[in-house]
Amino acid sequence: MHVPDGFLDAPTSVATGVVAAAAVAVSLRGARRELDDRTAPMAGLVATFVFAAQMINFPVGAGTSGHLMGGALAAVLAGPWTAVLCLSVVLLVQALLMADGGITALGTNITLIGIVTVVVGWGVFVLLRRVLPARTSLVAPAAAVGALVSVPVAALVFTGLFAVGGTAPVDLGAVATAMLGWHTVIGIGEAVVTGLVVASVVASRPDMVHGARPLLAERELETRAVAAS
Repeated sequence: MHVPDGFLDAPTSVATGVVAAAAVAVSLRGARRELDDRTAPMAGLVATFVFAAQMINFPVGAGTSGHLMGGALAAVLAGPWTAVLCLSVVLLVQALLMADGGITALGTNITLIGIVTVVVGWGVFVLLRRVLPARTSLVAPAAAVGALVSVPVAALVFTGLFAVGGTAPVDLGAVATAMLGWHTVIGIGEAVVTGLVVASVVASRPDMVHGARPLLAERELETRAVAAS
């Protein structure tokens, strides 16, 4: 979903740039509560994995591209604030060094890939974590559902931005059909990848998974309560 230069008009690009800058600034403060000796290496690994996964692009139409996004995966593994920072750095490097996504569209790409997918993916994950049984084995399925939902939502947000400030001579209906259709398929692939990666980490080091920590803490409290009784 890397948006190229000139695809959206200047006011829309500036507005998304302001949103992206504000989100990064807030995430810098929020990440201080998430990062420690265990999660800092995880954040680096997540950024590297997402960077590699996003380099596999295929055209969607009208100058845009489709690829795995990694928002839900990064949020569940490293925390939502850290995820925004990881994806923002990845998108910045891609724009400056790989010409993947426009420089003037960097704010738009961060908003779509680094904010929307993280917020939606993490929100769905937390909701499922609250309603499902408190088992670490369900962390991966919940993360997969979050990934599945986050991708087409990001495509829908892009369609809204194009409706407001699109400059390409492409029918809005065609853009919506292409973006939502392709990114629903991408969402399925991202759900599979997210579920497998999170499941493998949970199986070996659940304490390294940010989204699993509340469950581990609850299990520890239950164990202490049983031992005390």
